[in-house]
Amino acid sequence: MIDVSQLIETLDAHPEWLLLRKGSRPFPLSRSEFSVHLSNEKLLFEFIDDQGHRSCRIASSSINEDEVVLETTGQFGSDIGSITLTPRVAARVLTEEIRQAREQIANDIAALIATSFPGTKLERVSLNVDNGRIAQILYNTCDGPAAAVADVTAKLDPESFLASAITWLEALSARKKGPILSINIIAEKPRAANLQKLHALLNDKWRSKISIIRIDRTGESPRLQVLSSRKLSELWREKPRKLIRPDSELPSKLARQIMSLSFNNIDSVNTRNGETLRFNGLQFARVRTVMKTERAWFGMNREMIPLTEASRPKLSGLVGELANYRTPECTNLRHRYYKASPEAWLESILRRDVNQLDPNLFVSPVYNQFRSAGDKIDLLALRNDGRLVLVEIKTSPDRTMPFQAAGYWRRIELQRRRGILAEADLFEGREIADVPTLVYLVAPAWSYHADHERFAAMVSREIEMWRFELHEDWRREIRVVGRSSAHHGV
Repeated sequence: MIDVSQLIETLDAHPEWLLLRKGSRPFPLSRSEFSVHLSNEKLLFEFIDDQGHRSCRIASSSINEDEVVLETTGQFGSDIGSITLTPRVAARVLTEEIRQAREQIANDIAALIATSFPGTKLERVSLNVDNGRIAQILYNTCDGPAAAVADVTAKLDPESFLASAITWLEALSARKKGPILSINIIAEKPRAANLQKLHALLNDKWRSKISIIRIDRTGESPRLQVLSSRKLSELWREKPRKLIRPDSELPSKLARQIMSLSFNNIDSVNTRNGETLRFNGLQFARVRTVMKTERAWFGMNREMIPLTEASRPKLSGLVGELANYRTPECTNLRHRYYKASPEAWLESILRRDVNQLDPNLFVSPVYNQFRSAGDKIDLLALRNDGRLVLVEIKTSPDRTMPFQAAGYWRRIELQRRRGILAEADLFEGREIADVPTLVYLVAPAWSYHADHERFAAMVSREIEMWRFELHEDWRREIRVVGRSSAHHGV
């Protein structure tokens, strides 16, 4: 039995709602844009969406706090399914709630500092100005002023977290009164372990300035535990993950048929689950084997439709659109096909002819989006002298680029040193030399972040990095306009 009065009272309690249905995007509604009323002894829910006025019968309803779930049917008993109505919170209210929750986490971590390290006196606890995702904690110890940071969202990747900590430390060390020359990075157990490994990839100067602290929750109450500073050589003791490769590196028959629509622009990326087809790096089709039969889907974003004889003209039309707009000759540089996934576009160009970057690299095979321990590496290639090369590509400023590349280098090096890469025969019988992997950092000349040189200089010199600067019109032609060691500078 539906309590109609309670249902209407709940809906009247909020002026704005979000309507959610399976397979559809959330749709905002004001209270005046939908109604619940009786008609011919049927309880109807009427609302307005992108398709105009809609009406359905309410079969049952449930209320969980302020969330309303309606089980509905359409005309003549047709199934519409479940409709969920959630109060739409004003952006300023939501922002304030998030800020307060983050401040509480920051204060809790500051309290852990005080209880874990006797003699500590807290001075200031705040959130970073940029995005409010990092707690910045100042305190005093018997040795003088100290600082710590913590990710209050538990979502920052280690590289971004480390970059933010270093940036704040540099500001603290420049203070005229009470400069702080070192910093503690506080994280939960899994993230602390990843930060500890990334920390080991820094040079001696910067490793000495930074300490990684883990939040230990194994006891009755949480405490902080300072992790030891690991050396780079200690990282090779860990067990590497198994290298997973697709069953075949060659495109399937169906993939080749689709690629024939524009051989010079379409490539195929193999994964365990099948193949992804891309037009100059932009994904537009998938091929999978289902019940031993090859099947394909195509479309942009989530709008994928099965490839059938009837839908082949639509596929040809899509490829024609891509040929018009996903090209250096495109006259509409604001078109979504032209602007989308620029890094994938640049990577697809280098994948087809990596000699444009370095004549010493083998043109084939170059493994696109090579997966090592679940991470995606833009390109993995082999030089004529057998030295392995990891290529990290960016097309927009990213200050964490050197740290990301260093992390990928560690995982690739672990597999190289354990013989996993040689055993996999990635380069068709060509031997991988027993020397450390090289790192090529590649980006258009004006697309390197202002902090790039400074952060690259903080990485251990045992990781040999080279910076490649490309001409800005890289879509039309790859031209290396500058090449230098990434370690020079600070």
